[in-house]
Amino acid sequence: MLFYLTLILSCQLLGELFVAATGLPVPGPVVGMLILFAGLTIRGNVPDGLAMVADALLSHLSLLFVPAGVGVIVHFALIGTEAVPISVALVASTLLTIAVTAAAMVLFTRMRGDDGSQ
Repeated sequence: MLFYLTLILSCQLLGELFVAATGLPVPGPVVGMLILFAGLTIRGNVPDGLAMVADALLSHLSLLFVPAGVGVIVHFALIGTEAVPISVALVASTLLTIAVTAAAMVLFTRMRGDDGSQ
């Protein structure tokens, strides 16, 4: 179990190092997640130990939002002054996410050969 926790954290570290080296405007943990995903895709399955560690982390996911909540409270005045740009960014990114998800679903449905009827 400790091995798989170390694996997850190592992937995050590799992602952080990659972002720092390339200047890519993506969070390091996201790149680390892609590295872990690529490794699991090459392997072909998720080891049981890794699944157990991931489930344990996910069961305590709400604790990971505490720092973000503290940041919101600390910067509440700044958020208030920048409410319009933040709101526009949230709405635009939500709409873009919905559009990309719909396009991906249509693409994968066509690739699979489904016509959508039940």
